[in-house]
This record gives sequence, structure tokens and C-alpha cells, in this order.
Amino acid sequence: MTRDARRTAEGLASDLRAIVADRLRSVVVFGTHAASDHDAPTGEPVRTLVVIEKLGVADLDACARRVTGWARNGLATPLVIGSDEFARSLDAFPIEFGAMIASHVVVSGVNPFEGLTVGKDDLRRACEVHARSHLLHLREGYLEARGDPAAIHDLVARSAAPLTALLVNLAHIDGVTATAPGALAGFAARIIGPAPARGEVLAMAAGHAPASDAARVYPAYLEAVERLVAYVDRWSAAS
Repeated sequence: MTRDARRTAEGLASDLRAIVADRLRSVVVFGTHAASDHDAPTGEPVRTLVVIEKLGVADLDACARRVTGWARNGLATPLVIGSDEFARSLDAFPIEFGAMIASHVVVSGVNPFEGLTVGKDDLRRACEVHARSHLLHLREGYLEARGDPAAIHDLVARSAAPLTALLVNLAHIDGVTATAPGALAGFAARIIGPAPARGEVLAMAAGHAPASDAARVYPAYLEAVERLVAYVDRWSAAS
């Protein structure tokens, strides 16, 4: 994590201690700023998880009055959760919390993830929902594009990052560590067969593909996601 990001998060922790005093249990940075010591993409806000004991409406009101200032200082709106509900939320949000567990930095207090893991069955169910939703939105978006190449490009480009996140989680379930576009494309080829579109879409998620390519790859991309849904569907059949 960069010094600027840490300084920003420490400022948040200081503000929260003024609001909730010793009920503040943890302030954790997650996402891009926690994953690397290098600068995050320009304009990327610092994302944080805040754990508070006996969280109440008065706490939220006090935090709400500071959100504008936090945003001005480069913070995304914090994810605020009560300490009594935190551990019980892992099975409800396995993808989100799984990503936090994999990459986070504790800025203040205790590590809320200490000793916690996301269950693979919970992650499998979440991945199946994610895959099916991704396919439905690709079809819906295509209809809404009404054949306009620019709109189809926008649809494919916007869907690349969610596809990347899905493949990262599928790889994790299979015991594979893969986050780079090339590694993820190789993993996808192994589980559902080779298709050039997947590599191109993953490259777009990393900002490497020409914008003009997006609409062209849609048919092969849609077929690849259909195969991906069939792959996760076999989990349900086997359970």
C-alpha cells in the first residue's frame, strides 16, 4: 500500500475514533490499494472496511456528515458493519469477503479476518449465480444495443472486469492462483475449451485491447460464457 493511501485510511480511522471511541474494532484497506505498493489507477478511491461494536443509527448519522470530506480526501464510502454480524456475513457474500481476505491491509485495530475462511460450497453457489447473471446481462444488453456497434462495444468492455472477477474465483475453487489476463485465459481454456474471444476480453479488462475489437468479439464471447455456465451447472448436478 502506498504512503498516501495509508495516510488517507489513517485519517478515516482518526475520524471514526472521534465518533465511536473504543467501539472501533477495525479499519481495513482492501482492493487495488491493498494489492500493491505501486500507485492505483488515477482517480481510484481508497476502499475500506470498518468494523464497529454495537453499531447504531447515531453512528451512521455521524459518519454520513463526514462522507463528503472523506470523498474529497480520496476515500470511497466505507463499508461499515457491526462486529456481531461480521463473521456471520461471510457465507452471504463469499466472493466479496473472499477477495478482501485474499488482499487487505489492517490500518487500525485487530484483523477481522484472522482465523476466518470462505467456505468453498458458499463460493461455488455465488459463482454459479454470478455466471448465470453475467450471461443474462450479456443477452439483455445485446438486445438493448439494437445492433449499434458502439453500444455492443460498450457492453462487452463493461462486462470484461466482472468476467475477470468470476474467473479468479473459479480458479480459486480449483486451487489455482491466477489473476493476470494470460493466466486467466489459460485457466478458462482448460475448463471450457479454447476460444480467442476470452483472451481478448480479458485483455480489455486490463486495458490492453483496441476499443474497435469489442463489438467484433461478441458472438464468440457469448458462446464462451454459455460454456462457462454449463461448466458451473455441472456442480449442481453433482451435488
